Amino acid sequence: MEAKAILRNARIAPRKVEIVLNLIRGKDLETALAIMKHTPKSACEYLIKLVNSAAANAENNFHMDRSSLYVSECYVCPGPTLKRIHARAKGSAARILKRTSHVTVVLSEKE
Repeated sequence: MEAKAILRNARIAPRKVEIVLNLIRGKDLETALAIMKHTPKSACEYLIKLVNSAAANAENNFHMDRSSLYVSECYVCPGPTLKRIHARAKGSAARILKRTSHVTVVLSEKE
């Protein structure tokens, strides 16, 4: 049985989220939360809430035991990109791309 949580349109670039996801992939729930709590990355703030949400889905919707949960799957996809303009010399402009992310975390029970 699997429990899933999805975060859409998070205002953080996917490459920054992927760094933290690589740290927690395959780890049990409590270890993953401890790693994210002590990692100084801005993506951890989003991911702690997302993993806790997936754990709550597992407990309340699928009646899984919290102590036997682990991160079986986690990935990030690019979301819509916000295009902004930054003024440059001689009346020209440079484009600023503000990237967003769709993050998915799947928790499973150990056999």
